[in-house]
Amino acid sequence: MYQYSRAIYRSIKNLIDPYVDPETQLEYRRAVLEECEQTMERLAADPHYFARPDRALFADIRRYFPITAQAQVAWAVGEGVGAATSFIEQQIEAGLLDGGVSRCHATTRKGKACQRTPLPGRDYCPSHQHLEQPVAA
Repeated sequence: MYQYSRAIYRSIKNLIDPYVDPETQLEYRRAVLEECEQTMERLAADPHYFARPDRALFADIRRYFPITAQAQVAWAVGEGVGAATSFIEQQIEAGLLDGGVSRCHATTRKGKACQRTPLPGRDYCPSHQHLEQPVAA
């Protein structure tokens, strides 16, 4: 997740308010980088319960930018957080996130992936074990 927070920061760091003194601008840059990293850490740690991470990050950092640059900052944040979110979703589907615990390969009635842990040595949870193909002996 480090690369996503740094990519967002690199794309917006030059837009930080140019009308403040250099020390304050350095403070603003550090604060923006810290907010980007905190957002990515939270997104990685709890992806299911972080609603609209792009809006949350933009709300946290918008005060460091002049009004003329805020549309560009919002777009960069949206693109960066969107890329990070899709990466996390791929990792969850592959069973590589959530502590390396794999997930059931079945889907629910609503079309979402089942969130339960499969039986040991199997691809499906107890609720979906009937979907397992029988092994020919």
